[in-house]
Amino acid sequence: MQLKRVVVTGLGALTPIGNTVQQFWDGLSNGVSGAAPITRFDASKFKTRFACELKNFDPYEFIDRKEAKKMDLFTQFAVIAADQAVADAGLVEANVNPDRVGVLWGSGIGGLQTFYEEVTNFNKGDGTPRFSPFFIVKMIIDLAPGHISIKYGFRGPNFSAVSACASATHSIIDAFNYIRLGKADAIVTGGSEAAITIPGVGGFSVMKAMSERNDDPATASRPYDKDRDGFILGEGAGALVLEEYEHAKARGAHIYAELVGGGATADAYHYTAPHPEGLGAFNVMKNALEDAGITAEVIDYINTHGTSTPLGDVAEIKAIQQLFGEHAYKMNISSTKSMTGHLLGAAGAIEAVACILAMNKGIVPPTINNFNRDEAIDPALNLTLNAAQHREINYALSNTFGFGGHNAAVIFKKYSE
Repeated sequence: MQLKRVVVTGLGALTPIGNTVQQFWDGLSNGVSGAAPITRFDASKFKTRFACELKNFDPYEFIDRKEAKKMDLFTQFAVIAADQAVADAGLVEANVNPDRVGVLWGSGIGGLQTFYEEVTNFNKGDGTPRFSPFFIVKMIIDLAPGHISIKYGFRGPNFSAVSACASATHSIIDAFNYIRLGKADAIVTGGSEAAITIPGVGGFSVMKAMSERNDDPATASRPYDKDRDGFILGEGAGALVLEEYEHAKARGAHIYAELVGGGATADAYHYTAPHPEGLGAFNVMKNALEDAGITAEVIDYINTHGTSTPLGDVAEIKAIQQLFGEHAYKMNISSTKSMTGHLLGAAGAIEAVACILAMNKGIVPPTINNFNRDEAIDPALNLTLNAAQHREINYALSNTFGFGGHNAAVIFKKYSE
């Protein structure tokens, strides 16, 4: 069976460094940090009191107030980012067949704030069950793609991938496969997360997974720095419209890039810690290259998972060096989480958008906040430290890894007919 080509025709981004694709890119290319003290609740009792929140965000500017109240924040993020991507792709104006347009959307945690509020309110009462009729439908992850499909009447494949921080990338891979197998003409895909909540911050704090650099939040996300002390929690959403190439070409769509490969593996090692030698990361990148039908030597840029954790950063770099060999020294590598923080289940989507924009602009976004490079990481590797670099990017690879040992990788190619 001849697989169909899959291209990207629409982008959306709602991030801690910009609420549109252009704002997101401006932040990335200029090395802007999205970290600041938490404003959404009183975090004074937590060991970590900062995060990468969205700035100047008002959901009611984009969603009817009555409808927005039926959605958890992660779903609001999803609907807004998807709306950007759908508009960018011109899907509605193109009068596409709605039976062949789907929505595949990931989230790692979903409606955490909704769950927290409902249970807290119940415990304050007299024990009589008084839950909102919207409790369940606001909380569950699959309602994000559900709301998107309802808004546009897209009746194609519709579900959620849930694999912690790899959720969005797994959703992108699922969408990729549906289209190249001829099961859909276009799919809106990506991920969203809204975990900057009391239980979210509290839970990750007690795991000692997050940075405690409260005196200097803006420089706290330090991938590859020897003084890194954990990730910074982020929020937001990323969206892509994937489309079958001939379908996109026939309607005159703008094509950003081609998605050529995806991989998915498991560490089968530990529920939170990565394999120390990066075995799962090595395998997932290898699988993605094989799926794309290309060799390691053609990759120009890797957007790493790079969360700023002591174990994870080194394990991923080990995997890159093992797989790419001498070519590892010819590539650009960077972690955009140094700017956005870690968006958990949405990370893979905004980092895919970052790769596509980097490819189109010919600019590699930097890894900021590197003051003392970790001596365990080869000094000859180009980690794009502290400032963006100009470079032609023909192939870009994006990695995402999640608790449970889930690994996912996608490869984008510069578009050419």
